[in-house]
Amino acid sequence: MRAAALVAILAALASPAAAFRATNGFTVDPISDQSFLVNFRTTRNETAYWCAAAQFVTRELGLPSKTRIYRASPKPRGAGQGITFTLDAAAAAPGAGLSTVSRDSDGSVSAGHARGSYCTFFEDLPLFE
Repeated sequence: MRAAALVAILAALASPAAAFRATNGFTVDPISDQSFLVNFRTTRNETAYWCAAAQFVTRELGLPSKTRIYRASPKPRGAGQGITFTLDAAAAAPGAGLSTVSRDSDGSVSAGHARGSYCTFFEDLPLFE
């Protein structure tokens, strides 16, 4: 009985097999074929979430760097909460994107722009994965 309880506890603590780990340490969980959650991590600014989202899109999903990424979670992000992103413009949270850098003023950024702007040089090198 004790062994079964221990196994259940350890299984609950284990990270999901489907989670992607970005080079900046964030984990990303797919929600659907169009959306995913970048999980909360302490002492990180919001652009680090966009970096992880971009790496997930290009490395895990294998999509081109021109793929547009939208924030699906409304602002502001609550304490201890991650950010949900989507590839579907219709699912984007109004006013929650990065409108200051968006070419279309829709709050989205391309995966390539997010990687180039929000991932550090060393984080984005494949040998550090």
